[in-house]
Formats: sequence, C-alpha cells, structure tokens
Amino acid sequence: MESVSEGQIDSYDLKMLDLLEQDGRMSVTELASRVGLSKTPCQVRFKRLLERGVIRGFRAVLNHHLLNRDHVAFAEVKLEITNEEALGAFNRAVAQLPAIEACHMIAGQFDYLLKVRTRDIAEYRRVMGEQIATLPYVRSTSTYVVMESVKE
Repeated sequence: MESVSEGQIDSYDLKMLDLLEQDGRMSVTELASRVGLSKTPCQVRFKRLLERGVIRGFRAVLNHHLLNRDHVAFAEVKLEITNEEALGAFNRAVAQLPAIEACHMIAGQFDYLLKVRTRDIAEYRRVMGEQIATLPYVRSTSTYVVMESVKE
C-alpha cells in the first residue's frame, strides 16, 4: 500500500477523518454538513479514503467494565534473541492470544510492549504465567498495572 502524500489529502479530508474517528457511524449526510460539502462530493472523498486505505475499517468501542474485562496491564517483554526467525515466531504467537489487546515492537530497553486486558489480577497472573511467559523466545517480562485509563 502506498503512502498518501500531503497534496493528496486536503483540509476537507482531514476534517472528515477527524469526525469519523470520533463517530464512525456518522451518516454521509451529517458528515457532509459538518465539513461544508454537499453529499455527493463527500461520498466521493469518503470512498477514495477507503480505497486508498487511509480509513482501514470501523469498529465498536466496548464498555469493558460492563463486560467484566476492565483490568488492564502493560507488559514489557525481552526476547532471548531478536533475529528475524525469533521476531516472526513471537509475532505469530502473540497474535493468537485474545487477552493481548495490542502489541508493539519497541526500540529501547526491551523488545515488545503488550497491552493485556483481563477480568482481574488473578486472570492476568494466569495469562502471564501460562501464555505470555511461554511465548517463543521470551527471556523476561515486567508488568505495569493500570490504575485508571485517562485517555484511550
């Protein structure tokens, strides 16, 4: 997928993206009204942003408290080695774990930062011991428990 240069995205596109990021279910009619376009040009722009991959998709934002999944921890992971084989094996394995909400490769003192969402600390401990610590090439982990999510 090619990147989109600055000249290909104008202020209307940026405003549309900002509004859609806040409310992905906004109708094209409302979107057009809020950015100052008529419906047809807004639809054309929207379709172009989708086709170019600028908009990758839409998803529901869940209330994790109501789903009894509001315990969040971040885990630093250091690997034994960081060659392509080890990185690929770790990446494939981590993608299979539903409790891991996000996984980022980091340049720094550790190799990966995982966002882990569980029911409570006991479930987190089980996920850490039985799943994360046993991922391929894991040497060590450190955990940071979230006390409050200020912005997600």
